[in-house]
Amino acid sequence: MTIHLVGETIDAKRAHQRAQAGELIQLIRGVYAESGKDIEAAILGHAVRIAHYLYPRAYLSSASAVLLAPTPDGRLFISGRRNQRTRLRTLEIVQNEAPAYPSTATAVVGDDLGELRIDVSSPRQRFLEAFRLRSEHASAVTGEMRTQMAARLVEEYGTPQAAADAVWALARENEWYREGESAERFLLARPDAAKAPVNKAALDLVVAWHGEPLGRLTHDGFEWRWKPAKRGGPTLVRETTPGKLPAFIESLLPEGWLAQVLHERDDREALRRGRRYMSNITIVEARDELDALPADVLTTPLVAFTDMGRFTGVYAGPRRGEIEETFEENLARMFARAETPRLSGVQIKAPMSLTSDGTLLPAIDGPFTHILKPAGVAGFEMLPIVEWLCLELGRAAGFEVPDAALIEMPDGMPPALVVERFDIRRNPEDQRRLAMEDFCSILDLPASAKYDGTIERMARSLRPLSTDPAADLDILFRRAVFAWLIADGDMHLKNLAMLRTAEPGAKAFTTVRFAPLYDAVTTRVFPGLGGDRMALKLNGKDDRLTRQDFLTLARTIGLAVGEAEMAVGELAMQLAERSEVLRLPAFVDRSGAANASRNKMVAIIRARCSALGGQE
Repeated sequence: MTIHLVGETIDAKRAHQRAQAGELIQLIRGVYAESGKDIEAAILGHAVRIAHYLYPRAYLSSASAVLLAPTPDGRLFISGRRNQRTRLRTLEIVQNEAPAYPSTATAVVGDDLGELRIDVSSPRQRFLEAFRLRSEHASAVTGEMRTQMAARLVEEYGTPQAAADAVWALARENEWYREGESAERFLLARPDAAKAPVNKAALDLVVAWHGEPLGRLTHDGFEWRWKPAKRGGPTLVRETTPGKLPAFIESLLPEGWLAQVLHERDDREALRRGRRYMSNITIVEARDELDALPADVLTTPLVAFTDMGRFTGVYAGPRRGEIEETFEENLARMFARAETPRLSGVQIKAPMSLTSDGTLLPAIDGPFTHILKPAGVAGFEMLPIVEWLCLELGRAAGFEVPDAALIEMPDGMPPALVVERFDIRRNPEDQRRLAMEDFCSILDLPASAKYDGTIERMARSLRPLSTDPAADLDILFRRAVFAWLIADGDMHLKNLAMLRTAEPGAKAFTTVRFAPLYDAVTTRVFPGLGGDRMALKLNGKDDRLTRQDFLTLARTIGLAVGEAEMAVGELAMQLAERSEVLRLPAFVDRSGAANASRNKMVAIIRARCSALGGQE
């Protein structure tokens, strides 16, 4: 028995004892899973039973009333007293408000725990549900399902007109007039009706992950639609709001500087002009285009060409040149080609490939293995140096950190930072599938809302998603403390992510864990940011944080206060000690501006570590 329901298969006391002993993992209140088992598969296999346990008065509706199971992308649709969503690992229970006078029938669903009788939408009601306006329930009903529903109703009532009359009777009772009109048109449409004119501005794109198609992303000129492919692998892309670009896809798109230089008017144009993205995602118009795109696989690790923080290979990327144009414009020309991978984020970045002989060149036709972060302008020239220092401090604090090095740039440009990607395969023999999902995507928020979250809200979304929630909540807590101690005012929802990994042949993600540290910067050392606050609030505050604020956060997200106190003390001590002895690479250390930035960082960190570490 892999799933346990308190009050049905196990009592509360026994469940608590076994959870304390590590034998069970609590998924949500009252629902436990056996540790060491394939939890994702168990959840999906018992999805209907779990939903019935959590919402006993709800009934299966929409596509789930047809399938008597979740949809292929892991969504289970029910109707009940209110609109709400519940996420358990790869399962998402989507509930909408039921009509005043629902028409239901009883169905039997079987799983490893036996058979379960449950109410489902009747054939008439589920057909009307397929035509609800701007409804996720409606969008989950495929064209094939609609056709089958219509045939079932015609078979029951004898003629299309009789079926339409029966559907209309239910529609009037619930005041679903537009749904009734749409359902009637579908039932009465002639098979030989003329084909509707095609909007030539419409898009039909193939979204692939590691070269395997995940589904089709379409835009009819008005709104987006996601159609998942029939496949047995993990679900990565979900359509949570009908008509809206799926949050995971939106999180991949350029923003800030790159969005401006590409002159893309909207998401539709951005996706039409780009092909390669982070998280091993490719988006093309025709499936045969996938074979021509290189796979992003690490062949040469950065550490092989790094000495004391300095890149020792050959930089062959964009140069400033002698013509009257900025370095940003040189980068923009590189991004003008569709083959150039797109990156999200406001900071200037360029996709690079490190070859076996140590040459770092633009990843236009080769694998995208490293990210180049050149210096900024107008007071942000030291940004790569400050980020390198912060990554080294993160490493000293015990976080997982990608390899990074500073590059001595040509043409008199300030040093740049090169960072190794951690969301790609480590060598040609590595067959794992990896994807990184930032918390804007996880929380279904647009990039423009990346500063609107809180650490507490992140914790709530992390717990049901992670395969090791206790460890990841601890990491989240430590990351919040770390951001405060180094004065990182840019730790927003797009700079925090989960790394999903699926072993070869796995039907669900094998691990979903907190992603390594990236984009960490002491923002207070830059012009105009001397009073910069935390990007995300905790305990209702984004400045003047105390030890008590962090302990309150720990209690709120379910961490032991004693362990939280120990974590705060350890981080303060580790950062205070490491910041004092951390030195820049020799070629950078000669720069007065670089040392000035480092000294400002150290002063801020020393003061905050002393204040937070010494508080009781």
